[in-house]
Amino acid sequence: QVQLVESGGGLVQAGGSLRLSCAASGSIFSANVMGWYRQAPGNQRELVATISTGGSTNYANAVSGRFTISRDNAKNMVYLQMNSLKPENTDVYYCSVVQSLYAYWGQGTQVTVSS
Repeated sequence: QVQLVESGGGLVQAGGSLRLSCAASGSIFSANVMGWYRQAPGNQRELVATISTGGSTNYANAVSGRFTISRDNAKNMVYLQMNSLKPENTDVYYCSVVQSLYAYWGQGTQVTVSS
């Protein structure tokens, strides 16, 4: 089992920045993909960014150049630095770990960007 705990969400004005953190614990494999997804009520969960153990990253087009995903393999942490935030970035953000084709999810953290 893997447990994920997100932190760092909150309310910020448009143009501001937030840094999300996610701590993973439990049976963490040496090879996995960690990531961040977003979801609004009634909508499907959408990719924001992912990062492999080796550091390969993938971003949604809408956040490329503004958001940066990083990880600390020694601490089993993944981060999402969000800059130049826009009201349309408002959502619940979920941390994920995919290993052995199984996905684990955190409980989510609310990000609200005011105009």
